[in-house]
Amino acid sequence: MEKIDKKIFTALFFSLFAAVTGVGIVVPLLPVYAHSLGASGFYIALIFGGFSLTRTFFLPWFGKLSDQKGRKPFITLGLFSYFIISVAFIFFQDIKGLVLLRAIQGIASAMIMPVAQAYIGEITPKGKEGISMGMFNMSVFIGLSLGPLLGGGIKDYFSLQAAFGAMGALSFAAFCLSYFFLPPTREEQTVINAYQPTPWRGLMRDSDIVSISFFRLAYTTCIGIIWGFLPVYGDMNFALSSSAIGVLVVMGVSVSGFMHLPMGAVADRMDKRILVISGGLITVVAILLVGKAQGFWGLFLANVIFGIGGGISMPALMALAVISGNKNEAMGAVMSLITVAHSLGMLCGSLLAGVIMDVFELQYAFYLGAFIMAAGTIVFILGMCMEKRTVAKDI
Repeated sequence: MEKIDKKIFTALFFSLFAAVTGVGIVVPLLPVYAHSLGASGFYIALIFGGFSLTRTFFLPWFGKLSDQKGRKPFITLGLFSYFIISVAFIFFQDIKGLVLLRAIQGIASAMIMPVAQAYIGEITPKGKEGISMGMFNMSVFIGLSLGPLLGGGIKDYFSLQAAFGAMGALSFAAFCLSYFFLPPTREEQTVINAYQPTPWRGLMRDSDIVSISFFRLAYTTCIGIIWGFLPVYGDMNFALSSSAIGVLVVMGVSVSGFMHLPMGAVADRMDKRILVISGGLITVVAILLVGKAQGFWGLFLANVIFGIGGGISMPALMALAVISGNKNEAMGAVMSLITVAHSLGMLCGSLLAGVIMDVFELQYAFYLGAFIMAAGTIVFILGMCMEKRTVAKDI
């Protein structure tokens, strides 16, 4: 049986882990830093929104180019850009400079995540898509869990500038791993096979890709609502401490992350669509429970269930994405479309929750999230049914 290339997988796993951990160290500290420089709420929103906007704009371009030119150049350039941006954070001490740096960081991010996922998808043996993507995505979830904890400790015991330095050191380490351990571009499958990727119009007509992307959009909209406004909700309604809120946020990420490997293996042995739908329904229940929680333990339970929902659905969803990428010979383009959905979901979730908080009550934002997740699950079911009808007709 064909096996995955362990050298490439290990280099990409630890490269992404180092990069995500480095960013995770700094991002939670940026709002306080920007506020200390005199930033208004609008500029703080720009610091985060600018990253999402530039990333979303460049994702399809880099994904498509990596299908034609190879993966390594984009991954290494993106990671080296992270390093340069980290150094720049130390010296830029004005609000507009922070906005600019985050916008550039969004462009660098568009070169890394979807291209690395495409590389993993490309070297994954048929029938092992679930466990391969589940194991690889653990690098992201572990980094997201570890980064904020390290960032708080570094800032408290040293300084904010030391946190920027730590991000730079990890980014440079990630760059070195990819540069020295990934094989030359000429040896990549996408270059050897001289792929002629499916045009965008063809990909957007693929019901599998559309339904996968819509589900990812709905799921990350819920994440945007929870990550952006659970701290505010916990503080306003239950007067929770910062450490208690940190535990809640990290708990959901950690549970989901540690489930990726076993659920990836399960996804390779059963119908992936059933796992995606099951995880979606569990996520609907979880975000409803957030809105109905009566205190810390209610929120704790809701976040654990939310993590379980993501842990069940995401490995199977990404395995389906790998299958679609192989089918269309456009792995980078497919992964970039899914990452665009991810970025838009995070952005829409935080914006929708902010508007609801100002106009109604914040509690209703979680109910809206449950509705959006339910809609995403229904669209996924309809898309999968449409694909089955198309296959039956072809046969």
